[in-house]
Amino acid sequence: MHFTPISTKSTGPSTLPDAAIDGPPGAAGNVRRESAWHIITADYRRHGSAVTNGAFVSLCIYRFGHWGLHRRSPITRGLASKFYGLMNFFVANITKIWIPPRVTIGRDFHIVNNEGSLSIHPDVVIGDRLGVMHNVTIGTNMRPGAPLIGNDVFIGTNSTVLGAIRVGDRVRIAANCAVTTDVPSDSVVVGSPARIYPRLGPFR
Repeated sequence: MHFTPISTKSTGPSTLPDAAIDGPPGAAGNVRRESAWHIITADYRRHGSAVTNGAFVSLCIYRFGHWGLHRRSPITRGLASKFYGLMNFFVANITKIWIPPRVTIGRDFHIVNNEGSLSIHPDVVIGDRLGVMHNVTIGTNMRPGAPLIGNDVFIGTNSTVLGAIRVGDRVRIAANCAVTTDVPSDSVVVGSPARIYPRLGPFR
């Protein structure tokens, strides 16, 4: 069981799992292959080193569903899909975290606080090191097309990122934002409707 990554714009290699697609803003770079065990143990450490952490459990379900979706054997793919559907039915209704297996997620995805809902559209592509708070929606805006999110992005509480838009690298989206337009790299987004400002210094 392995995840086949692709890279996105970053100073380091990206590992978007099991997909060969155009990544978030930036050109493709080095490609690495990481084992499922390495990815899941990293998820575990990132989410409090607790097997009962809702964010960790939800990510495990997503990882399994994403793995099953890319099996070559129709039988294996079908069995994995049914098992994923059964697990996700119970887990998602408890954790309120919906990450469909078609979503493409890069390295070090972090659900910072899972005391609320998180909903991600199946067509969303997420780069490396996205940090996301609770009560966040990343999806469509009544038309086809979902967001492409770059590397080192943070999305605050109660925010929505909607439509066929591109969010660049190193973007900070504050709480209670409605983002429906492209956001250039190295920006800060505040308000609803969103207002975009260039950063004044390095993010930490």
